[in-house]
Amino acid sequence: MPAAALTSARSETPADTFAFTPRQKAVLEHALGLLVEGGEKALTTAGLARTANCSKESLYKWFGDRDGLLAAVVAYQASKVHFPSEAGATSDAETYRTHVTGFVRALLEVLFGETSLALNRLSIGQSNRDDNRLGQLLLLRGKHMISARARTLLEAGRHKGFLKFDDPETAYQVLYGLAVRDVHIRLLLGDAASAADQDLTAQAETTVDRFYRLFGA
Repeated sequence: MPAAALTSARSETPADTFAFTPRQKAVLEHALGLLVEGGEKALTTAGLARTANCSKESLYKWFGDRDGLLAAVVAYQASKVHFPSEAGATSDAETYRTHVTGFVRALLEVLFGETSLALNRLSIGQSNRDDNRLGQLLLLRGKHMISARARTLLEAGRHKGFLKFDDPETAYQVLYGLAVRDVHIRLLLGDAASAADQDLTAQAETTVDRFYRLFGA
């Protein structure tokens, strides 16, 4: 599927806004389970309707066709990386730093979780295919959406004078690298996380401390 089609279609759907209802979230959790256990072919509207105990009509109403469903699944997984509202996050320097630390912890929790690891392994296995829709969606509706919102968070801190940097993309790449390190690739390759790697709160605090040494105003 062309990338343009993924970004232009269904501009008002929950897949783009992350505004999923509790019922939709429950259904998408079932969809994630099907996708992780059986691959992309296992994610069908009929199979999901049976597993999630809902009608195919509801699935079409919420997510559209199968491509829309796959986009919603990826967007839902990405939505688990929580962001504070800009107004609340930038009220003062201490609060802002706390919110940045919370974002880093949420990012690590999602990236290092078994569901995201399984989705990434599945996409990597299909990377040599021209129709690797999952890989395209993980970039467009996952990584790119998260990075865009993270850059907004960092720019809000710069605007308030809490951070100092020239390019928000570079600043975010540094923050991401400090947070993820080589742990993500090791987990993708099947390595077990160490006790230190599993302490996500400590990892987030260390990441932000190092980030502020570079970009703290």
